[in-house]
Amino acid sequence: MKQLISFFAVILMCLSSANAQQAADNPRVILHTNHGDIVMELFPNEAPISVENFLQYANEGYYDGTVFHRVISHFMIQGGGMELTYDETGVEGEKKPAALVPKPTRDPITNEADNGLTNERGTVAMARTNDVNSATSQFFINVELNGNLDHQGKESSRTWGYAVFGRVVEGMDVVDDIRFVETGVRDVPIEPVVIESVEVL
Repeated sequence: MKQLISFFAVILMCLSSANAQQAADNPRVILHTNHGDIVMELFPNEAPISVENFLQYANEGYYDGTVFHRVISHFMIQGGGMELTYDETGVEGEKKPAALVPKPTRDPITNEADNGLTNERGTVAMARTNDVNSATSQFFINVELNGNLDHQGKESSRTWGYAVFGRVVEGMDVVDDIRFVETGVRDVPIEPVVIESVEVL
């Protein structure tokens, strides 16, 4: 009996070590925002297409200067595809945000929502339109448990869900700060929430 227990203990230790090694191998990025830093761990084993896509945009500097353009305090914060234009007004050429402008993107990627990951608080997922395979650069961070966004089947856009490809490991306080900013029309923050740069670790 003791030998059997010892055997299972060794198996559990090996599995734990393998999981720890896998987590250590996962890439991480830092979103440097004007509200503070957000560190995200990405999951290339579960979402290889989404992670490769995100890292390519990040390495190209695409996200620099984009904004979190959709903030819903009890749902999620979304960014990664819009930048602001500015009007020079007032004294000494003061710049005032004028309009949100979508940045050009690469072709859409395949939806990986059926990868077994769920839209829990702190997870990062690809944003898309009603077209299942329409995700490009935009992503969102879940600020609450959003199980209605999980993959439930391939019958329709609604049941297909939204592909989780990472999670916040540091900086959820920053995410929570952003989620409660004042917003206006179409959930756009009144004061811009800017992704100043994305650093791949």
